[in-house]
Amino acid sequence: MAPQDKNTPPPLPEPLRVAVADSHTHLDMQESTVEEALTKAASVGVTTVVQVGCDLAGSRWAAETAAAHDSVHATVALHPNEAPRIVLGDPDGWSRQGAREPGGDGALDAALTEIDKLAALPQVRGVGETGLDYFRTGPEGMAAQEASFRAHIEIAKRHGKALVIHDREAHDDVLRILREEGAPDRVVFHCYSGDAEMAKICAAAGYFMSFAGNVTFKNAQHLRDALAVAPPELVLVETDAPFLTPAPYRGRANAPYLIPVTLRAMAEVTALTEDALATAIAANTARAFGY
Repeated sequence: MAPQDKNTPPPLPEPLRVAVADSHTHLDMQESTVEEALTKAASVGVTTVVQVGCDLAGSRWAAETAAAHDSVHATVALHPNEAPRIVLGDPDGWSRQGAREPGGDGALDAALTEIDKLAALPQVRGVGETGLDYFRTGPEGMAAQEASFRAHIEIAKRHGKALVIHDREAHDDVLRILREEGAPDRVVFHCYSGDAEMAKICAAAGYFMSFAGNVTFKNAQHLRDALAVAPPELVLVETDAPFLTPAPYRGRANAPYLIPVTLRAMAEVTALTEDALATAIAANTARAFGY
């Protein structure tokens, strides 16, 4: 098959010698079964995955899947783009639930109450992905996003869970709200998207920075610059699968088994050996998510 065939899964990379975790994946959005995905990942040294919830259905699924598999840990949340859909409605049915009627603040409160209950479960290691997304949500949705983000911070702190942040084109406001609310002990910037200056701010606050396949993209020098200044004890690696497939497979479906591709590219940026970086990332992910 031609290498440009978008439907061909990328080949298995050379296995890592030191096992690591995929700190952020969406198994419920991938083609393969959970068992297939975990087996394939483990065969290349990715022995743990963090399954991330983005809405009520996905958060319930994450908790159930983590309960059924020792190598899976769950996080639960309403994604920043989900909160405005709940409050204002979603006539286009962009999300997986299809079109929705406006529910107002009461519907958001009810959804947050369910996230709170799920966050108490032992297999749920984090609250997220939550945060702010100014790319997809217009100004009319910002109030719902911010209210939801503040509520998730409170839930994470009360349950002693990690806070997993989705920050898209909203760096200053995300950092400000964390300061205003008081951040939980463990904060993970998923798919870190800031520059080196922001990485220094995150490092000073002790926030984990998780790098995804886009750190390999040609136009992502700012991410490589950020990784170069991020302390090795605060760095994680993720797929965000099925999205953000690392080069040279960009445009094809991502999956946890491709973590070694991203990790090796990261090692080149950090000047650490592959094994040293993998050892740090394995310890960091366990520390971040408390497993």
